Amino acid sequence: MFYCSTLFAQDLPSIDQKTEGLDKKEGFMTYYWDESQGKVWLEVDTFDTEFLYVNSLTAGMGSNDIGLDRNQLGDDRIVYFDRRGDKVLLVQPNYSYRAITDNPKEKASVQDAFAQSVLWGFEVAAKEGNRILVDATDFLLRDAHGVVERLKQNEEGSYSVSGSRSALYPEGTMNFPKNTEFEATLTFTGSSPGGQVHSVTPTPDAITVRQHHSFVQLPDDDFEPRTFDPRAGYFGISYQDYSTPIGQPLTKRFITRHRLKKKNPDAPMSEAVEPIVYYLDPGTPEPVRGALLDGARWWNQAFEAAGYKNAFQVKMLPDSAHPMDVRYNMINWVHRSTRGWSYGTSVVDPRTGEIIKGHVLLGSLRVRQDYLIAEGLLSPYKGETSYDEDNPMLQMALARIRQLSAHEIGHTLGLAHNFASSVNDRASVMDYPAPKVSINADSTLNLSNAYDTNIGEWDKVTISYGYADTDNPTELKTILTNAIDEGLLFISDYDARPAGGAHPKAHLWDNGTNAVDQLDHIMDVRRIALKNFSVSNIPVGTPMAKLEDALVPIYLYHRYQLDGTAKLIGGLNYSYTLRGDEQPNPKPVADSIQRAALNAMLKTIQPDALQMPQKIIDLIPPRPLSYYNSRELFNSHTDPAFDPLGAAETAANMTIDLLLNTNRTARLIDYKARDNNRLGLSDLLGQLLDVTWQAPAQSGYRGAIQNTVNHLVLYHMMELASDREASSQVRAITNLKLEELRQWMKKEAEKQGLSEQREAALFYGYRMLQLFKDKGKVMEPSTPLPPPPGSPIGSGQPFLDCSLQPKNTYNDCS
Repeated sequence: MFYCSTLFAQDLPSIDQKTEGLDKKEGFMTYYWDESQGKVWLEVDTFDTEFLYVNSLTAGMGSNDIGLDRNQLGDDRIVYFDRRGDKVLLVQPNYSYRAITDNPKEKASVQDAFAQSVLWGFEVAAKEGNRILVDATDFLLRDAHGVVERLKQNEEGSYSVSGSRSALYPEGTMNFPKNTEFEATLTFTGSSPGGQVHSVTPTPDAITVRQHHSFVQLPDDDFEPRTFDPRAGYFGISYQDYSTPIGQPLTKRFITRHRLKKKNPDAPMSEAVEPIVYYLDPGTPEPVRGALLDGARWWNQAFEAAGYKNAFQVKMLPDSAHPMDVRYNMINWVHRSTRGWSYGTSVVDPRTGEIIKGHVLLGSLRVRQDYLIAEGLLSPYKGETSYDEDNPMLQMALARIRQLSAHEIGHTLGLAHNFASSVNDRASVMDYPAPKVSINADSTLNLSNAYDTNIGEWDKVTISYGYADTDNPTELKTILTNAIDEGLLFISDYDARPAGGAHPKAHLWDNGTNAVDQLDHIMDVRRIALKNFSVSNIPVGTPMAKLEDALVPIYLYHRYQLDGTAKLIGGLNYSYTLRGDEQPNPKPVADSIQRAALNAMLKTIQPDALQMPQKIIDLIPPRPLSYYNSRELFNSHTDPAFDPLGAAETAANMTIDLLLNTNRTARLIDYKARDNNRLGLSDLLGQLLDVTWQAPAQSGYRGAIQNTVNHLVLYHMMELASDREASSQVRAITNLKLEELRQWMKKEAEKQGLSEQREAALFYGYRMLQLFKDKGKVMEPSTPLPPPPGSPIGSGQPFLDCSLQPKNTYNDCS
């Protein structure tokens, strides 16, 4: 074998011979461009030397549902070249398992215990001294970003890279001293394209995008990792260190953050050795451009609080720069065919947690959705009304964009969501803010204070913990304990999500300190907006059917406050407590608050709250030619006619689904078992039935709404009673209540003088419950109409699968 390898090496041409006449590009990694063949030859002169490899998507598909956006970062990996005879392997070591020790044998034992990954194998084409030449073309033309897998997982078709329709892209290929950048045009051909592919691709069986590859020099060792503290509000890296002494934690955790040092460490306020600079996409139009710059620059307030002068800067990206160049922290303005998530991603050194590149993607349609919400609230188009710079809808939308810019940049600074900040007077831009709508004395609505205008107090705390020019653990701990003493709260994603969430102060899209009072306020705002809803909600010349577009976010205006209020029921007060920090122990929400929350939510399923004003029903015709239905509208049983009962079904279903969540109902049983005076599941179900099935029967339109809600209650109770994921006691109590309801229905149906509407509802319900009792089966009920996409307010919708996002993606579904 050695003899054969030696002969092979002797037969190889020199690099000069192989690259004669080619365009040589020197930089971090020297490469040669063969324009006639469309090839890139890469010169490798260092082996077993680690560097960072990043793939990304420069030109995307424009579909939020598919999730392949322009300028989207992909994976980042530490890799190195390993020469093995006539091959050069691109190896990714396993940094999840390490031995931080001076003993090389101990290090090797851990390295050999866990798998590495070889990402590619190159054949040696030329050699000169210690330098070798490889053809990198196939490596650069492969599907590094996982487009094929993304399309498959989204059931959008079966595709593969078409070599004849793919080529390197010299305009995006460049070299610098510390990074080498390559770009390629890739065409994916296939069959059975899905609806989203059809909607955004001119020829659905040929999808052409551009992928980018970055080879980046790793940072030097002059960066001190900062310990992760769950109270500090940071994302982090973690790994297992097998050299850890027995009795100490095996898993090491550090926060992710940019490198930042003071020029004068002894000064209370100092300029930075090298400031953090972000660049805005020059494709962003005005007035959005100015709003994004303003919101981004709020972060300098937090860095000033941490002792830095002008350490965070925002500029326009120079025309000569490439947005995927790792040297530029970017704020990208991204277009999609439907409104979608915005998110912040980062290129991170997995050895230390150092952020090398912050990268924000902002969906361009969310500003238009905020504008639509404002139109629905204000009914602004009286006659031939036109607006200039004082346009209140535009001002609200731009205020939201400023906050959004700060929010997503916060993720790329290393910060996690803080969904408890709204109870601290908007203490963090890392919350999801609902527009704060006030009611004037004349019962008109006011949006002048819809969104905040500065960085929050919690944001100053987090930046101080992550970026203060100190490595003293006591000083860092003091930053957090002072914040706790001041009453600043931090609760992040998992604990704030609404379905089965329990924290009473951490909600998405809410305002104020009291969720019950806020729900009452939101219902008042909704009532006023519906009362004022008219042709004035759309400009003159707009098809009348477009009124439904403005109506949807107003009729469902309370949907997010329902989420927050529901979490009081079976709620639990708690914090991210460490031993010795003297934070209070977990404690159930006060019973009086739980009962008040239940009463407030039950009001939202009453006919008074759900009925649509007749004047609105009379105004909305079927959609005209070219203005087709979309998922932004109400789902309907009456197409093409507008369906007010369907809208009521959608709204009521949101409330009932939240109340009868399996985790929430189990907590109610637990709390009741420990204190019989507390609200229990039996109490909740009893009150729910009191205001629905067992409430006095109403007639006409209100009676139809009542029956719609009654059927929803029955549907969800039977689902809960037969849910194998629910606890046995939840199922037992729910089954008991259903049997009591069945017996009540039988007696009620025997009464004289029932309307046909009421008799039909009772007969239908009784038949369903009788079958459920006799055969343990649920008679196939009508599935409740789902709401149109909503969260997050003014952006995005729930179709994005967060599991498909690249790692180091800190988005609005993380």
